[in-house]
Amino acid sequence: MRIYLIGFMGCGKSHWGRLWADTHAMPFYDLDDMISESEEMPVVDIFEKKGEDYFRMKETVALHNTLAYDHAVIACGGGAACFNQNINWMNEHGITVYLSASPPFLLDRIMDEKDKRPLLKKINPAELLFFIQQKLTERLPFYQQAKLTLHADALEKNSLDVLINTAD
Repeated sequence: MRIYLIGFMGCGKSHWGRLWADTHAMPFYDLDDMISESEEMPVVDIFEKKGEDYFRMKETVALHNTLAYDHAVIACGGGAACFNQNINWMNEHGITVYLSASPPFLLDRIMDEKDKRPLLKKINPAELLFFIQQKLTERLPFYQQAKLTLHADALEKNSLDVLINTAD
């Protein structure tokens, strides 16, 4: 069983993905880390040097490479579900879980990491909340295609237990 965690940056995909994978003795993979490793540079540098289109192509390739993992939790970048029919592909090859979060929750989570986030790096802090609201509105139709939605502000160590235990 492949579990694809999707949602906006800062919703906790990597944090919770690692915890849930560890709790259930499953491997954990972060799509952005996979891309960074294959490109030998951080995601922010890929965006700056090669552009978003190049990154999205590499992201889709990395996503398709997750077919090699029969039983894993995979954290996808915030935009991964929104490009190249990726949400449809993930739904066909695994269980998609959308970690839903409000704009104020996301703002609190990403404020300190703004320089590490490719799409936010050059945004004035006063514009950040507006940016989050706008991007979330654009991405919501893709996120809502997930098979399961969990609210980020209510996540716990056992939030995926029912899903994982029924598949075992």
